[in-house]
Amino acid sequence: MKSKNFLNKIVTVKIDRPMGSKHPKHGFIYPVNYGYVPDTISGDGEELDCYVLGIHEPIIEFTGRCIAIIHRTNDDDDKLIITEENRNFTDEEIRVLTEFQERFFKSEIIR
Repeated sequence: MKSKNFLNKIVTVKIDRPMGSKHPKHGFIYPVNYGYVPDTISGDGEELDCYVLGIHEPIIEFTGRCIAIIHRTNDDDDKLIITEENRNFTDEEIRVLTEFQERFFKSEIIR
C-alpha cells in the first residue's frame, strides 16, 4: 500500500471539492475540504485522495501532516487524513467527519 508512505509526512493537497461544494454525480454536499495529492496514483488509477480536517472554510490548496489513512477494504481507493501540523483527531472523530462518504464502504483506519 503506497499510501502508507505518506503517514506522518507533510503533504500538499490540491482541493477539487471544497467544503460546501456538491458531488458531481451523487449530489451530497462536502462538509470538509476534499482533494488529492498531485502526481500520485492510487489503487483506482486516479490521484491519491485526501480529506483535510480542521479547516472550517473552503480552500483551494492546503499543506499539512498526514495523521492517518482510511484503507477501504472493499474498494481500492485509500484516503489520506490531512490536518494542521500540530493537530490530531481520534479514529472516532475521523469516522464522524468522513461518514458522509465513507458510510458506503468498509474500511480500517491506519496510523
